[in-house]
Amino acid sequence: MLADRRRKVLEYLSKKGYNRTEAMLRMESANQDVDGRPIQTRVEDSGGVKYGKAFDLFRNWIEENLEIYKADLRRLLWPVFVYSFLDLVSQWFPRESKNFFNNYREIFENEHEHDLRALQAVALPEHVDSSEIAKIYYSQRYRVTLSQTAFYNLIGFLESKEKEGGAVLVSLIQKQLNVCTVERTADEQFSLAKLIERARRPDDYPAEDEGIPGHNPGSANVTQGAGTSVLTRLKLGQMTLDQESRQDVLGELQNEDRINPPAPGQSSLAEAFEQRIKREESEDVPGRTELPPRPPPIARDVAMEVQKVKENRDRFQISGRTGGVGPGVSVTMFTLHNTNDSVTCLDFSGDYRLIAAGFDLHYIRVWSIDGSPLPGPPGLEGQDSRPTASHRLFGHSGPVYNVSFAPATASTDRQGITYCRYLLSCSADKSVRLWSLESWACVVVYKGHDGPVWDVTWGPHGHYFLTGSLDRTARLWSIDRVDYLRLFVGHDRDVDHVCFHPNSAYVFTGSCDKMVRMWLVTNGYPVRMFTGHASNITALACSPDGKILASADDSGTIILWDLAPGKLLKRMRGHGKGGIWSLTWSVESTVLVSGGADGTVRVWDVQLPNDANGQGKVIGEGGAGQKLEPSVSNVSGAGGKKKAKEVMVTSDQISAFPTKKSPVYKVMFTQQNLVLAGGAFLP
Repeated sequence: MLADRRRKVLEYLSKKGYNRTEAMLRMESANQDVDGRPIQTRVEDSGGVKYGKAFDLFRNWIEENLEIYKADLRRLLWPVFVYSFLDLVSQWFPRESKNFFNNYREIFENEHEHDLRALQAVALPEHVDSSEIAKIYYSQRYRVTLSQTAFYNLIGFLESKEKEGGAVLVSLIQKQLNVCTVERTADEQFSLAKLIERARRPDDYPAEDEGIPGHNPGSANVTQGAGTSVLTRLKLGQMTLDQESRQDVLGELQNEDRINPPAPGQSSLAEAFEQRIKREESEDVPGRTELPPRPPPIARDVAMEVQKVKENRDRFQISGRTGGVGPGVSVTMFTLHNTNDSVTCLDFSGDYRLIAAGFDLHYIRVWSIDGSPLPGPPGLEGQDSRPTASHRLFGHSGPVYNVSFAPATASTDRQGITYCRYLLSCSADKSVRLWSLESWACVVVYKGHDGPVWDVTWGPHGHYFLTGSLDRTARLWSIDRVDYLRLFVGHDRDVDHVCFHPNSAYVFTGSCDKMVRMWLVTNGYPVRMFTGHASNITALACSPDGKILASADDSGTIILWDLAPGKLLKRMRGHGKGGIWSLTWSVESTVLVSGGADGTVRVWDVQLPNDANGQGKVIGEGGAGQKLEPSVSNVSGAGGKKKAKEVMVTSDQISAFPTKKSPVYKVMFTQQNLVLAGGAFLP
């Protein structure tokens, strides 16, 4: 019926000579069905389903692309997914937006679990205006860096598929993305070798300059208003001694040289001290006003500096690889027995005399490392005052999550002036306690956190300490005040691990939001944010030279970060799943040692670059503890023997030391480059 009317109208226009009107009507009629409804020939005219069609087209094209470009082009999928979903919600397509989210969310769950959880609650246009996650993505452009070849490849695809969905993708990319192009010859990260390495890599990690500044994943910038090239300048050099303390230390060293002259070919202690001072003065060091104030130096501080110079001169030198052979590193393992899996943490004292363990039964136990008896509390008479090999410290009303000995050094005098005197502990009872190792009693209780305190650690020079808690904050304290001095806020979830920079000007926090943040101590401002971990942060350690940060996660990956530019240096793999619980650096900052739930202590070459193919070698490692995940537990081998499952190990691993069912809670390099490790046997 409608077709007959259209034909009669056209005949009438033709008879009357209305040629232009006739031509326009014929053109419009060509895009209508028999019922007069317009025929949609372009994806962008198809309503809410256009985003799903465009995303499928884009994803299929990427997967069919050349291998060397897949890894970089896949980085575009996440922002296209997010902005497509938010546009669907904003344009009032509730059913289409829900289907779109559910159809493609599995692709991104490993890397963007927290953002997906937040986006799932966005279902109406009103939610887009009130949702924090939507505000973050709509307020800033998402940064992605591509090589020029991959970018031109993308543009050609979008132009050739304009009607099939390319126009939808072009609109999203123009409005919401900041695509930066880099020539392969201008940036090593986009060289042909690096492109091939990323293509062969089994995991899919974000680049350190990707995303929205101030949000995960993102660059090292910590403010959304800052450009991606703006970074706070850091002063990472070691703080030198004041003139008076320097003269006191030098006088003691010269006196020691007279009493015990150096061996032939060995530098004197005074010469070693002068060389270290010259090296420290040549670096970019923070001023006195950029550091937290320290109490006036006392005789113990001078004695500790003298001992550090002695140990530094006489240490076992660890250099780089020679002829492909890594340096030999010795490890001494201390194992606790009959603990019934109740140990939660371990620490060694800096004078190498004591080891402390925290238990989930609300107490701490301290042993002498060599088994010698420890003196009892002074002023007591009778059986309780007799020396014993260990002491129990009671006071917490919840499990003890970490213990930390105050800075100390070995001592050659009988008084032991540089011995460790204090111990810190944190607990599920929301408190931190300071214990005297002379009276074996709690002397101060620090309260302020609103949840269990997961971690506590001393500053490099004592006096200050740092805590991290379930309340998503880290706090700076001093031992002479019961209130915290500084509050560090910014993580989306618990602050699980904390550590100091060697010069005390900065602190680091690691969280189960998979981010590591760096903060300025004097004002609590964030100066760096490192994103790249695919799972929860389980350990942090800054190198003694203050230039590199090592962070580990519970998937068995270690990442090294160059602090000054805020760049990821490399990833190291070798541990099984279950968590790397402790990291420690050699004095030269060239070797890293790690220990964790897989029951191994591993030694890593920091200076060696990753494998060319990004894979490493596959080896079998034994000694797995019972705290491993089922997916990495042992499997039966021939003859009824247990055979460890194969583990991917990168070539920068120097050696691995397996234990017998003993998860490693703590590893520590001594000042003479020997490694102490501690764990608990789990039969």
